[in-house]
Amino acid sequence: MALHVVADSSCDMFDGDLASENFDLVTVPFSMRVGEVEYVDDASLSVPAFLDAMEACKEAGSSSCPSPHVWAQQFARFKESIAVTISVGLSGSFGSAEVARDMTCAEDPEKHIELLDCRATGTAALLAIHNMAAWANEGLPFDEIFARAKATVAETKTVFALSSFGNLVKNGRVSKFTGLLAKTLNMWGIGIEKDGTIAMKSKVKGSARMLKGIVADMEERGFKGIEAAITHVQNAQMAEALRDMILTKYPNARVLLGPTRGLDSFYAERGGLIVSYR
Repeated sequence: MALHVVADSSCDMFDGDLASENFDLVTVPFSMRVGEVEYVDDASLSVPAFLDAMEACKEAGSSSCPSPHVWAQQFARFKESIAVTISVGLSGSFGSAEVARDMTCAEDPEKHIELLDCRATGTAALLAIHNMAAWANEGLPFDEIFARAKATVAETKTVFALSSFGNLVKNGRVSKFTGLLAKTLNMWGIGIEKDGTIAMKSKVKGSARMLKGIVADMEERGFKGIEAAITHVQNAQMAEALRDMILTKYPNARVLLGPTRGLDSFYAERGGLIVSYR
């Protein structure tokens, strides 16, 4: 029996990614409101156009997690499934999936649904899903795959770098002067996941220092050289440079690389990087 994973769109993957006779992935979308327009984070979303609209809007935007109904529609399709969500400390997505699981199992007690809180966003989920697909292709049973995924998430660390502070300024978390100064001086904000939430760690000037800062964080927080995942907001060149730096120091590491979908683009903003590792 194939392993069915249902993930919210913070995973930065799409329906059918990694598909095999042993593994299947479907995603449920967040939505983002910018001004009077609501954008659904599905395969039809143009991230560049979405970023243009977000940057042109003077108001702070907002996001909404998938509803229990949307989760339940996917749970109903499978006898067994694992739901993968953004951190419960960052969104209501886990709670929404939990409500959907309880409703689905009440209607059909034969259903087996497990929930995996990735304790971060984007790349943490991406790593977990890639590992689950590999374990499914090895023929491991459902319960062992879920147990391994939980253990992997528990030891995964996440660091991110922001080159734009537009959303932070609009939401009042950074002053307009600070945002303008950061843009003028080519400042980057480096942050980390902390107890399922996000905390700013430092600010550095220039992309070279930013890349060194990310690698330094990986070393300080115990990167074992096993695997890492990098997603970027319209910044493939910088993501590739970071991948090359990691592989220079850790040539045996597996490093995944890809673009963000809408939700992570909304929060990391143009140029941003998100990195998870263990």
